[in-house]
Amino acid sequence: MFETRLKDTAQQVQAHLDAVIAPMGDLPVVQAMRYASTGGKRLRAFLVLETARLHGIAPQQAIWPAAAVEALHAYSLVHDDLPCMDDDDLRRGLPTVHIQWDQATAVLAGDALQTLAFELLARPECSPDAAVRVDLVLGLARAVGAEGMVLGQALDIAAETAPDPLTLDQITALQAGKTGALIEWSAAAGPVLAGADATPLRTYAQALGLAFQIADDILDVTGDEETAGKRLQKDEKAGKATFVSLLGLDGARARAAELIEQAHTALDIYGDAAESLRDAARFVIARQS
Repeated sequence: MFETRLKDTAQQVQAHLDAVIAPMGDLPVVQAMRYASTGGKRLRAFLVLETARLHGIAPQQAIWPAAAVEALHAYSLVHDDLPCMDDDDLRRGLPTVHIQWDQATAVLAGDALQTLAFELLARPECSPDAAVRVDLVLGLARAVGAEGMVLGQALDIAAETAPDPLTLDQITALQAGKTGALIEWSAAAGPVLAGADATPLRTYAQALGLAFQIADDILDVTGDEETAGKRLQKDEKAGKATFVSLLGLDGARARAAELIEQAHTALDIYGDAAESLRDAARFVIARQS
């Protein structure tokens, strides 16, 4: 069952992150790192582990980039939640890091989690081939930098004060950076580790990442805050354009379903071996958090 496999992934990644953070001591910044890197669906790590399995990479090797992407994702959430960014006080059902500690600790914990991600990729346990490790590091840097996730977040912030709401094409481009780039890196990690062609999985991930964001927009309107573990309806209250505001609720659901079909088609080359990735795509638009 997919959700069982996802939970197993979460446990494996949590144990690995706990193990690499443990020697760092117990200063507040390290406590905040542990706090921020605990919980979550671990979908990105799941994509790393499953695409690695598809390409014959051992789990004990794939766990390193899987943990790396979750450390990176945790950093992005800590910083996104800050008052100068999205200004959220709830994450995964708990107070955000700057509420639990303070803003300075949150900034530093996020910084440390980001650098930890690259450390995990650079370690020889990630791959015995230094060129593969460099490829993973380079790909992640591009995915999360000023051409990827950071760009998406910057565009999102700019949209809050723009005189006109974003168009559908503009929102799609924004989310390709903010959400999609890290998901694409995760899905490509398996073939990169194996020195194989990542094109089919990049195509899969591009559709998956956009469907993921559309599902988030739907949840923001229809979801339950207790189940979601975060504040909802913020975009609507701020008057920001979303996939739901532009397409309508039914239109957004239809578009997400189309994207999942595209993701499934991209996996045809792998046959039945990629069924877990098809399950992941179905999960993305059925989730409640």
